[in-house]
Amino acid sequence: MRAIARALRLPSADRPAAPCLASRIPHFQEVTAAKLAQVETAERALRRLGFLDSRVRHHGEVARIELPAHDLPRAVAPGTREQLHAAVVAAGFQFVAVDILGIQSGVFTLSALARQP
Repeated sequence: MRAIARALRLPSADRPAAPCLASRIPHFQEVTAAKLAQVETAERALRRLGFLDSRVRHHGEVARIELPAHDLPRAVAPGTREQLHAAVVAAGFQFVAVDILGIQSGVFTLSALARQP
């Protein structure tokens, strides 16, 4: 798809994927406007900090941040780490975790399937 978008010279050709915000909430958990707003606010804050490709997974009081591997060192560097934490807490989370595996597309679906008998 990206190759077609590039061939058509669409401005969105190289933009990061933007799956539905509801995909940031684990399966079998209620999707609410408040949870979606927390995720959206936290992801917007990450973009302002220069993390253009990110996912904020909603785990109740915990925000699990997924970033591309090349962004992980910057996310935990002094100065940036504190800004990232403050921004995500301001979005309504109590705790902030950076997932060292990076961005994992479909992570909630894969974990739900793994639990199937």
